[in-house]
Amino acid sequence: MEHELKTLTSRLLAHRWLPRSDRLVRRALVDETFRVELEHRLAAVGLQFQDNPYADHVAVALLPDMLEPVFGARREYAASNAGLTRDEIALLVVIWAIIILPKRERQVTRRELADDGQGDMFGADKPVAHGEAVSGALAEASLIADFGPLLGGRTKVKNFMLGKLARLGFIERRNGMLHEGPLLDVALDYRVVADRIIHGTLADVLTRAGHAVPETNAFEEAEVLSDAGDEEEDA
Repeated sequence: MEHELKTLTSRLLAHRWLPRSDRLVRRALVDETFRVELEHRLAAVGLQFQDNPYADHVAVALLPDMLEPVFGARREYAASNAGLTRDEIALLVVIWAIIILPKRERQVTRRELADDGQGDMFGADKPVAHGEAVSGALAEASLIADFGPLLGGRTKVKNFMLGKLARLGFIERRNGMLHEGPLLDVALDYRVVADRIIHGTLADVLTRAGHAVPETNAFEEAEVLSDAGDEEEDA
């Protein structure tokens, strides 16, 4: 186990994120003893293991009490330890809302992009899907047309901001389309951000741009579905 712990710790430090399908990552997710020791070793250098069961990757991040010693009080880190400006954070949140909100709704209700809308009586028994089976793509041109003028101009968004988000691992740019990057669903906390978007001003902004957001938090919907299932079982 010692060699595997060293290997996984080193790879996480070197690559920042790893796919959930990785052999050692899978062990960290199912072997409690292995996970505890991994977290202990990461904590010794001021890091924590980032795992979201709905995300396709795991990652490492600084412990909260290490943010100030590492980044200090520099202006660009006041709101983001990735060095993002306010406009870049706004763009990231917009992309997250358009890609991750619908994705989480599909995952919680066990539906996929290819779903034709028909009901599946065994849907609740399916494992949670990851990757492009549930994560849609966003047309880069559409995003720039809708939000470019609000975020410093279309040229800035296309040539600088999207490139920075891609380098940081939040998105992937392929043939004019924006896809979910390794960190998009790991670095942003769905339970916190989703409610603020759905019930906040951004919902109106997205809707006006033609990107409707769900009416409810996907986890609240999951609880309703679960209750309905229990009622049917009792009947």
